[in-house]
Amino acid sequence: MSETSARERLKELIQELAIVRGKVTLSSGKEADYYIDLRRVTLHQEASGLVGEVMLDLLDEAKLEFTNVGGLTMGADPVGTAIMHTARAKQRAIDAFVVRKAQKSYGMGRQVEGPSVEGRDVIVLEDTSTTGGSALTAVEGVRKAGGNVIAVAVIVDRDTGAKERIEEEAGVPYLFAYGKDELGL
Repeated sequence: MSETSARERLKELIQELAIVRGKVTLSSGKEADYYIDLRRVTLHQEASGLVGEVMLDLLDEAKLEFTNVGGLTMGADPVGTAIMHTARAKQRAIDAFVVRKAQKSYGMGRQVEGPSVEGRDVIVLEDTSTTGGSALTAVEGVRKAGGNVIAVAVIVDRDTGAKERIEEEAGVPYLFAYGKDELGL
């Protein structure tokens, strides 16, 4: 599938499957009159592959060099694995990782799971972001694990300050595949 058609088809699936209208309280505590449930897309049999294509294209267009992708569990998990599988199909070696909300107190005691991010250039992912809090938690965890965060990338930006907060606090670029206006929100 071409980049344009993959991007357009994913947009259709986001609009069809993920946008729920009505009053909701977001994880940030803020209220909104719509909710974007991107797990309905990132875990969907057709859309998952499109997520990998669109997000990898977004990162490549930004000319970013990286070896690992991931973010705070659970919103980022299927995004990271979609990118990993898309990259593998293109003979590219990109590993995924998962950041726990808190470091484990048992076993290996890790906060970042998967292949090591130590000394690696990584992209922190999120499905969507309102305040940037989840992505910033992931950035902090990756940095503690020795990873070099070069950008944060999300599928949908709600245009509610996450970009500005992440760029200021984490000091890295914030990229997104779709803005709320493009989705008709």
